[in-house]
Amino acid sequence: TREDFFSELMAWAAECGASCDGFEISNFADEGYGLKAAKDIKAEELFLWIPRKMLMTVESAKNSVLGPLYSQDRILQAMGNVTLALHLLCERANPSSPWLPYIKTLPADYDTPLYFEEEEVRHLLATQAIQDVLSQYKNTARQYAYFYKVIHTHPNASKLPLKDAFTFDDYRWAVSSVMTRQNQIPTADGSRVTLALIPLWDMCNHTNGLITTGYNLEDDRCECVALKDYKEGEQIYIFYGTRSNAEFVIHNGFFFEGNAHDRVKIKLGVSKSERLYAMKAEVLARAGIPASSVFALHCSEPPITAQLLAFLRVFCMTEEELRDYLVGDHAINKIFTLGNTEFPVSWENEIKLWTFLETRAALLLKTYKTTAEEDRSMLEKPDLSLHSRTAIKLRLAEKEILERAVSSGRAKRLHFQKQLDEGAPLPLYEESDIALLENADAKLPIILRKLEEEDECVQEEMNLAQIKPDAACLDSSITPVLNGQCKDLNGTQEDPPGGDAVEKESKVEKDSQIGAKAF
Repeated sequence: TREDFFSELMAWAAECGASCDGFEISNFADEGYGLKAAKDIKAEELFLWIPRKMLMTVESAKNSVLGPLYSQDRILQAMGNVTLALHLLCERANPSSPWLPYIKTLPADYDTPLYFEEEEVRHLLATQAIQDVLSQYKNTARQYAYFYKVIHTHPNASKLPLKDAFTFDDYRWAVSSVMTRQNQIPTADGSRVTLALIPLWDMCNHTNGLITTGYNLEDDRCECVALKDYKEGEQIYIFYGTRSNAEFVIHNGFFFEGNAHDRVKIKLGVSKSERLYAMKAEVLARAGIPASSVFALHCSEPPITAQLLAFLRVFCMTEEELRDYLVGDHAINKIFTLGNTEFPVSWENEIKLWTFLETRAALLLKTYKTTAEEDRSMLEKPDLSLHSRTAIKLRLAEKEILERAVSSGRAKRLHFQKQLDEGAPLPLYEESDIALLENADAKLPIILRKLEEEDECVQEEMNLAQIKPDAACLDSSITPVLNGQCKDLNGTQEDPPGGDAVEKESKVEKDSQIGAKAF
């Protein structure tokens, strides 16, 4: 069992110079294995550090037996997560691998949808997550078929220890190991980021909070400070980032109760056949928003972000309102108010957009084959499998978010209808309101992914999706450790470093006709 090798993992970690004194590995029932405080730990106290030589990275893969194939295979070059998966399999098959103490403690299987039975997947039919789940399985199967052929025919793969042991179950295991554990760290010279598996640190379970992990380039190690005060014997948690429960289920294999960042994807676009399409598309373009995008409805109030508010306002504008945002001395300045709740376009516009949102969410609710109450009743059944329970929880969470969106839309619609009926004056933007704008919930222009890009790249986002955003640096020499997203040291989001890889991958897919994508 995994537990039999934990002492070997801790001994190896100590030998490599990692911290091992303040915690121990323990079994926490429903959450599985995690780290338990072996002493009292104060909030923000550095309790865990892992040196680079312990990490499995794309760079270590290049320098391994996989290196010759990596140098020739465009898919490996384009997708670091696939490289890590094959690297993991090669090292598992190598009896002298330096990472064996780590690999032997990895789970034998996972709870990602790749391990769901057909009946368990059926619980996700009609959910917003089902397409991502099916794409994940399809893409993993395509990758396996491609690399099975490569391993048995490519000259540079002749020395790989996988020819006699490369089943779909093997690849599914490796994919899930990487998908649930991968992270981005700086390369040794700090010039760019690379994907890595971080032994011991990846034993930490998730809770709501803030990022407390960074990479210290000066000492060349991953460092983690305590999220809060921990008493001896308590489980030590970290914050994985602002993932939705759909992302947690698909990429991590668990549903997180009380997820403060849960949300449901919603695809919206201005019809090209609409008479005002050109004007609406132009206003949106000036705000940095595509005419078709994938947005999200959030579990919080209000359920929409500044980006979605801006889109809906433009979506519902009349021709006269559109002209106000396209021509005139203040047109450019007005663009910056589109996502600001303080400055409605008009009372009529607000009524229309909240009516639209209420109606759209209500229609989405009708696509489910069960009601929220029926889902709650199903969850009370004691014989439900873990995967079925996870799927039904996710399905129910989506419905609850949509129900809140309906309620919020109705309340907002009635509020603005009252404003209109009472002849309330419309707040007008003045240039003197700059201080208000700086503190507003809108930061436009906003750049969003196009709808078609989202459709094509939904599975690539395993290594691009937010897992650990808003990282707080421990000092100026420390770079935040982020699962799938890069930020600079003051927390400003940059373009995901994997973006180029996704573009390369798109070309590789067309050239090779295998359709391989990231997990």
